[in-house]
Amino acid sequence: MITLSRTSRSLCLTAALLGGTSILGGCASLGGGGGGTDDTAYVARDVETLYASAKQKLDQGNTPLAAALFDEVERQHPYSPWARRAQLMSAFSYYTGRDYNKAIASAQRFLSIHPGNKDAPYAYYLIALSYYEQISDVTRDQKITEQARTALNEVNRRFPNSEYAADARLKLDLVADHLAGKEMEIGRHYQRSGRWLASQIRFQNVIDNFQTTSHTPEALYRLTESSLALGVPEEAKKYAAVLGANYPGSEWYEKAFELIQDKAPGLTS
Repeated sequence: MITLSRTSRSLCLTAALLGGTSILGGCASLGGGGGGTDDTAYVARDVETLYASAKQKLDQGNTPLAAALFDEVERQHPYSPWARRAQLMSAFSYYTGRDYNKAIASAQRFLSIHPGNKDAPYAYYLIALSYYEQISDVTRDQKITEQARTALNEVNRRFPNSEYAADARLKLDLVADHLAGKEMEIGRHYQRSGRWLASQIRFQNVIDNFQTTSHTPEALYRLTESSLALGVPEEAKKYAAVLGANYPGSEWYEKAFELIQDKAPGLTS
C-alpha cells in the first residue's frame, strides 16, 4: 500500500503561476483553524473591501469563512472582474480547509462559467487534487481513486505542457500503483479462499493494466502459483519465465523458481 500525503505545498508552488488571482499569498498558513465566528449575512460592501476581508481570513487560516466571503464577492458583485477571481479563490479555500466536495463543486462552477479562461488549467488541477486527497487505503472502495485518475488524466490531456500536467503525471503513477495494490489485495484474498480462477483474473489485470507499477513482480509470482493450482503447469512456467526475464534478481523470481522446481520439476530444464 502506498501512502498518499496532502499536496498543499505543491498546490502553493503551482498557484504562483496564476498571477492575477493572488492565490499564493494564501499559502502562508494553510489548513489552520483560526478564529472568530464573523457574521457573513448580507452587508453591502465595495468589492475591494470584501475581497480583502476574504483574503485576510484565508491568510489567517480561517478557510470556511474565507470561502463564504469569496462567495459573497461574487454574489454582491457578479459582473466585476473580482467575481471571477473570487470563484477560484473560494474553491481554493474549500480545498485548503479539506472540504473537498465543495472545492470540486466550486471549481466546476468556475469552469462552467469561464471555460476558456486563462486560469481554467488551475481549476481542472484543483478538481484533480481534491479527488486525489480523498484516496483511501487499498482495503476500501476505490471509486474516489478512479475519479482522481480520470481528473488527473484530464489535466494531462488538456494541458500537456503545463506545470499542472507535470505534477498530474507524477500523481498518476502513484494512483496506478494504488489501484494495482487493490487488485493484488483482492487476488490474494481469493487465493486464500481457494478461488484460484478469480485470483488469476485479478493478477492478470495488474499485468495488463498496471505493468509499470511496483506490484508487477509479485503479480507474476501469484500467477505462477494460481496456474499450478489450476493444473496448468505450462502456464506457470510461462509466468515464471517472464518474471525471470524482467526481474531476475527479485525475491519473487527466486520463489517462483523454487515453486516450479517443487510442483513441476520436469518443466525447469
